[in-house]
Amino acid sequence: MSLTTGVLKILFVLTSHSQMGDTGHKTGFWVEEFANPYYTLIDQGVEVTLATPKGGGAPIDPTSNLPQNATEDTKRFNKDKAVQKKIANTLALADVNFEDYDAVFYPGGHGPLWDLAEDATSAKLIQDFNEAKKPIAFVCHAPAALKNVKDTFGESLVKGKKVTGFSNEEEEAVQLTKVVPFLVEDMLKANGGIYSRGDNWTAYAVEDGNLITGQNPASSALVAQMLLKKLQEK
Repeated sequence: MSLTTGVLKILFVLTSHSQMGDTGHKTGFWVEEFANPYYTLIDQGVEVTLATPKGGGAPIDPTSNLPQNATEDTKRFNKDKAVQKKIANTLALADVNFEDYDAVFYPGGHGPLWDLAEDATSAKLIQDFNEAKKPIAFVCHAPAALKNVKDTFGESLVKGKKVTGFSNEEEEAVQLTKVVPFLVEDMLKANGGIYSRGDNWTAYAVEDGNLITGQNPASSALVAQMLLKKLQEK
């Protein structure tokens, strides 16, 4: 929280990656997983800053903008010129100081599997937030960003912690199991996470200390509510 204004400040970290492997299709971040948490927070007076590994424009997964995936939040997003400008002009992760923010949130989409999962700057940022005991939240494919993150003892940050994320079964349902570089569920388990999940495409999120994870796009609202509650408790 800013000492001068008393306003809560949250950093959203989005992917810079726009290619779906070798398929020729586009990917990026999933609109609903950004839009619901973004509006949930700003409507409560929270200040949101956007960052990506490369800075500049953050790519949107075009599938997430199809009519069948529309929600009230995505409709609001698509009419919101101010947020479109923020999406086109994100900060570079290298220019971000975790001390300026009260929490960090990673929206999903398949993009993070390629860049944020392997990004050392992102991993260090999450470690810094975690060591400062600030909330760290992820939804759907965004837990991919935890792949190489360590705790204060040098162990995987998710080891022994309750976590969720896009399930193997859901990845199979969208026929991308053979396209993605790894499966979120498998990675979390391999790193020692205590993985659990709800039914496919239903809202499911878990909290363990300052770590919040959600399973899929439908879980975005739940993650946002859990994050807001944790911030208001501080």
